[in-house]
Amino acid sequence: MYAPERQQAILRLARDSGRVDVLSLADEFQVTAETIRRDLKSLDRAGLLRRVHGGAIPAGRLDFEPDLAEREGTAAGEKDQIARAALAELPAEGSVILDAGTTVARLAAAFPLDSALTVVTHSLPTAARLADHPGIQLHLVGGRVRHRTRAAVDAWALRAYAEIRADVLFLAANGFSLEYGLTTPDLAEAAVKRAAVAAARRVVLLADSAKHGTDHFAGFCQLGEIDLLITDTGLPLDAAGAIEEGGTEVLRVPR
Repeated sequence: MYAPERQQAILRLARDSGRVDVLSLADEFQVTAETIRRDLKSLDRAGLLRRVHGGAIPAGRLDFEPDLAEREGTAAGEKDQIARAALAELPAEGSVILDAGTTVARLAAAFPLDSALTVVTHSLPTAARLADHPGIQLHLVGGRVRHRTRAAVDAWALRAYAEIRADVLFLAANGFSLEYGLTTPDLAEAAVKRAAVAAARRVVLLADSAKHGTDHFAGFCQLGEIDLLITDTGLPLDAAGAIEEGGTEVLRVPR
């Protein structure tokens, strides 16, 4: 099948189901995931689809956001590897902010038992993973809880982050690119992420490679504000090099 034919078929599937994902399309058309990503990029440029985390949606649905259960199962292997690599970035002592995100939650679940840190988070799933940890002083930021992400947002959360200064923030994003920076579908979540970035001395972004090159409705910081990006080897070397030229260190872990 030629690329234009495949792209037309992808477009039909997206319109019928409301969403398509890279891995399922690669299996459906018996091509590589990278080929599908190029197809989705072409359709996005044509204004026919919008690329989102792990796939694409029909144009006009840039605010689409998968629920927590769906995101937990997407790129699970890559997220586990990224979370394990992020353990090396935990300070020996001090304070850490954990953003709302499935990879960050995996990091929280992997904290060593001998960790002795002050941890601040606005994510209920992340807090639950650390609530019984013997060495963690856990601070749960309050606010309106979004059902889709189980994260606290709005004025209470923003006030809490304005009052602290943490050593490291482990940050999540729905998409990242050199052109648009870090993005997420919801404005309220973007505001809390922006406040968390401002509250940290060092910012570590945990994001699998499928999020690269995607953009969502609400931006919250530029890649140059990130000290370290931990991703997987699906991020092309040339893309990693371009990000590093902007001042962000990139660690690509095997998938």
